[in-house]
Amino acid sequence: MLSEFNGLRRLPIILMVLSVSFTLTVAAQMPISSAPTDAEVYFIEPKDGQIFESTGGEGVEIRFGLTGMDVSPAGIAVPNSGHHHLLINLDQIPNLSMPLPATDQIRHFGKGQTSTWIKLSPGKHKLQLLLGNYAHIPHNPAVMSKVIEIEIK
Repeated sequence: MLSEFNGLRRLPIILMVLSVSFTLTVAAQMPISSAPTDAEVYFIEPKDGQIFESTGGEGVEIRFGLTGMDVSPAGIAVPNSGHHHLLINLDQIPNLSMPLPATDQIRHFGKGQTSTWIKLSPGKHKLQLLLGNYAHIPHNPAVMSKVIEIEIK
């Protein structure tokens, strides 16, 4: 009976080792896509510092620009291409070697969209664009816009 108890005490350690091993194996198999060094993603609209007196019912129109690469939908591996992700009020950039999570602060445009309308609460908001490959993983080097700030009155 004492040997069964000792075995149970080791179970959390064994599970932790297996979990770390699985995580490292999955991370090593993530499909990282390369990007040309001159690739650039940017905001066509809105402009940095733009102030909106009222966003109405539709919200703010966001238009994405991309040079040096093509836009393609998620799920289809096309060289030199990717799809847009809009980062909203992020304090920290997500892990760029893993698929980007879909959250209210990380919006996915996996159908290859190049514009959207978003509703934002009154106040200042930081926006940034990040291109992801067919598996929602940022390219290497990351194709990321400058952070812009807009204000909703």
